[in-house]
Amino acid sequence: MIFGQMKIIDTHTHIYSKEFDDDRSAIINSAKQAGIKAVLLPNEDSGSIASINRLCDEEPDFTFPMIGLHPESVKKDYIKEMQLIEKALAKRRYYAIGEIGIDLYWDKTYLKEQKTVFEEQLRWSIDLQLPVAIHTRDSLDEALDCIYNVGADRLKGVFHCFGGTIGEWDKISKLSSFYIGIGGIVTFKNNTLAETLRHIPVERILLETDAPYLAPVPYRGKRNEPAYITKTADKVAECYKTTREEIAKRTFQNSLDLFNIRLNCIDDEVF
Repeated sequence: MIFGQMKIIDTHTHIYSKEFDDDRSAIINSAKQAGIKAVLLPNEDSGSIASINRLCDEEPDFTFPMIGLHPESVKKDYIKEMQLIEKALAKRRYYAIGEIGIDLYWDKTYLKEQKTVFEEQLRWSIDLQLPVAIHTRDSLDEALDCIYNVGADRLKGVFHCFGGTIGEWDKISKLSSFYIGIGGIVTFKNNTLAETLRHIPVERILLETDAPYLAPVPYRGKRNEPAYITKTADKVAECYKTTREEIAKRTFQNSLDLFNIRLNCIDDEVF
């Protein structure tokens, strides 16, 4: 069986961004040929909403939009940004609130504002009964504090681009309605994620690329794309000592369960 006969969902990819303006159609075709049946598109700020919506209108059975304010986009004008995003949220169906969270890697200047924005968007997700796609970089404890402040038992979602330790997983594992997103990092040499993954139930993972970022080996350093998720699936299968077919099947169902998406392909007998 080849990957083209399998079903995989890339739960986090930015193929609407300018990095793909010259060959977006080719990238989408390559993804479909590789067995990718759907992609989830995380928003960044008010400026990316139109690009996401346009792509979703062009590929309605393949692309599924999220909406939210990325923590790196939280600046002095965050109130205006939140108003624009909330207005857009009311105009069409979105499948998650994201990409939201806290990022303290580059700058801690707007930590207070990031927390305010994150908690407000968590409340949106509760009100609309939508999952959240959470970005944390050097900020897991701060993000968890916000989640518990708002109401952990009323939230569901994914910690996107998980690259953490067993200790970090232990904290996330207590949130029974949350998954972790596994991307190209798991293939990197000297990265501890592969070892950590062996302690995490496969029922709690999703696959993602975060394209154009974090391409897996052997494409590391190049622009990432959804088709490369097959390399991540191979490595995850190795970690679980199972087949890539089984990982594809498990993560596909996990993705459907979390994002509540209906695909035309789900009745196909491909497994």
